[in-house]
Amino acid sequence: MMQKEKAETLESGNNFYDKREQVTYQERIPTYIYEEADQASREVAAEIAELIRTRNEQGKSTVLGLATGSTPTNVYEELVRLHREEGLSFANVITFNLDEYYPMQPDSLQSYVRFMNEHLFDHIDIPEDQVHIPDGTVEEENIAEYCKQYEEKIVKAGGLDIQLLGIGRTGHIGFNEPGSRPDSRTRLITLDKITRRDAASDFFGEEHVPRRAITMGIGTIMNADKIVMMAWGEGKAPIIREAVEGPIKEQVPATYLQEHDNTAVILDEAAAAELTREKTPWVVGDCDWDDKLIRRAVVWLCQKVDKPILKLTDEDYNEHGMGELITQYGPAYNINLKVFNELQHTITGWPGGKPNADDTNRPERETPFPKRALIFSPHPDDDVISMGGTLIRLAEHGHEVHVAYQVSGNIAVFDDDVVRFADFVSDYQGLFGMNQAPAESMLEEIQEFIKNKEPGQVDSEEIQQIKGLIRRGEAKAAARYCGVPEDKLHFLDMPFYETGRVKKKPLSREDVDIVVELLRQVKPHQIYAAGDLSDPHGTHRVCLKAIFNALQECQDDAWIDDCYVWLYRGAWQEWDVNDIEMAVPLSPQELAKKRKAIFKHQSQKDRPLFPGADDREFWQRSEARNRNTAKLYDQLGLAEYEAIEAFVRYKL
Repeated sequence: MMQKEKAETLESGNNFYDKREQVTYQERIPTYIYEEADQASREVAAEIAELIRTRNEQGKSTVLGLATGSTPTNVYEELVRLHREEGLSFANVITFNLDEYYPMQPDSLQSYVRFMNEHLFDHIDIPEDQVHIPDGTVEEENIAEYCKQYEEKIVKAGGLDIQLLGIGRTGHIGFNEPGSRPDSRTRLITLDKITRRDAASDFFGEEHVPRRAITMGIGTIMNADKIVMMAWGEGKAPIIREAVEGPIKEQVPATYLQEHDNTAVILDEAAAAELTREKTPWVVGDCDWDDKLIRRAVVWLCQKVDKPILKLTDEDYNEHGMGELITQYGPAYNINLKVFNELQHTITGWPGGKPNADDTNRPERETPFPKRALIFSPHPDDDVISMGGTLIRLAEHGHEVHVAYQVSGNIAVFDDDVVRFADFVSDYQGLFGMNQAPAESMLEEIQEFIKNKEPGQVDSEEIQQIKGLIRRGEAKAAARYCGVPEDKLHFLDMPFYETGRVKKKPLSREDVDIVVELLRQVKPHQIYAAGDLSDPHGTHRVCLKAIFNALQECQDDAWIDDCYVWLYRGAWQEWDVNDIEMAVPLSPQELAKKRKAIFKHQSQKDRPLFPGADDREFWQRSEARNRNTAKLYDQLGLAEYEAIEAFVRYKL
């Protein structure tokens, strides 16, 4: 992957961002790709800070259009740091936020007023009267006049200098849903079903998401001097390609930005994955062909011409922009055989290594055998959802399998389950003539709390504990079914998660120390961790960061030199075939056993509380992805299997 190489001083009409060579004519908006979202966010914050400093020196105001959601949070965090540590003053800054749900009380958990205060305004020196956020409490008959006044305030402030944007899966910017006109202004709108579904986790259920919102219009946004649209993660990759490379159309409002003469799209590598220059760089120019890029190109070509690897011809390569590859490494037969063998060598039925076998071309080592395998499961069910078949295989082969459940998962339990379990305790005590008073009192308190509970309200500590115990019991049942003894289960309950809300605390030293302690206790030969970073709530990402930080701290330990780290996916997405380094095939019987292990997580069955963008149950998603991986291997001319679980090795 190409990475950011330099930043240049902000000058009139120039971008502050990555100046690497633009080799693609497909991109209709200047687009800059960074290795990580944190890095990109710091650069965006640096440009904003530079503008604020310049205007402060001139005695002028800076007018910012601000966005909410997970995308800009690191920008705000960096701006707060610049204020605290480098004296950046916001005393002359005027802000206008894009949108707000309607109706919405400003102190509600889901309010964008609260969001902005928590992430930015409470931590900087901006005067309160210079902050403007659409008011979700305005009487409906007064909304039209209120929106008109909001527009007038922007004009009176001198117009927006920089407008920050995220992008929704529908291509909406602000809450301008598909069908929004390019000349639209601040107004009350009805939210798209997909937008409401994506917001469901914040409201603890789609049924609680407001159906309407107040939003700046496309025309309002387009009047900004500069627009910066940011996107992070693979989940945004398809809509980013449509917005940046597709035609302008009402169905994808973000495409209107193609007509703005000073817009920058800022992406991390994951969000840029579907852009032509990232996905198929050989189509747009010369490439530095390495093994990984050759494999990706060959797999793509197979899918393009619907042929297995070993049937590709020189003509296939030449006709699809890959003549340079043939010139350097051809003929086709040589390239085909190389890639075929690489993929063949990823397949193994022995994820812990096969004893007394030549492991030259196997993804795992023969020795030591048996191994100590430590499986990190961010939530209590990710282990069986994403690698249940491999987990079962490791246990059956006699390896010492440990499973570490990193967070309690308590917010993902329905209130009805809490009542059911409390009722069970009360009935159990009555059945055996025990004193029911404490249990009945607990049940009454729980029922009363839940009866009066507002959507998104934080549970009482007692209810949080009960929900955590429900998830823990299910994890134990699934692990037992997979052949992992209870004394090899580790419930870490990492503190960053325990807020009772979808929004979590930042990763702390305490979180990392918990992981370090476990690593040094187990001294694993294998680590399995979730690389499934499209988890919409970010828990997987934070859990993986904790593991990486802990491994860094353990880098001088003797055991780490003999440890392989394998990253799995499956709950939210799957590895591309061209990335896979270990493919564990599953028979129909093994796939059925994996499904039963997932079913042990009864509180997540039928309708998960936080399903994300995929309506299917987790076992359905997992099976579909495993079967699809096997189908792709088959189509490439390799052995045909019922299903395959895939892994990528993280090099320490």
